[in-house]
Amino acid sequence: MAKETQAKDEKKEPEFSQQVGAQAARKLKAQRRARRAIWYGLGMSGLIGFSVVVPALIGTALGLWIDRYHPNRISWTLTFLILGLIIGCLNAWHWVQSQYQEMREEDKDE
Repeated sequence: MAKETQAKDEKKEPEFSQQVGAQAARKLKAQRRARRAIWYGLGMSGLIGFSVVVPALIGTALGLWIDRYHPNRISWTLTFLILGLIIGCLNAWHWVQSQYQEMREEDKDE
C-alpha cells in the first residue's frame, strides 16, 4: 500500500514541476512584453492611423485636381475621399490581421 502511494507521489512531482515551470515561463514572458507593450502599442496605432489617413489624403488631392480641371455634376473630391478611406481601412485591417496571426504563431511556438 505504501509503495502505491509513493509511486503516485512520484508521478505527480514531474507534472507539478512542469506546471510550475510553465507558469514561471509565462510570467517572465508577460513581464518582457509589458515593457515593450506601451511603445509597441503607440507605434501600431500611429502606423494604423497613417495607413488610413494617407490614402484618404491622396484620394482627396486627386479629387480636388479632377474637380478643378474637369468639373462635373458629381464631386470627385468626395468620391475619391471615400474611396481613399475604404482603401485605408482595408489596408489597416490587413495589417492588424497579419500582426494578430504572427502573435498567434509566436504563442504556438512557445
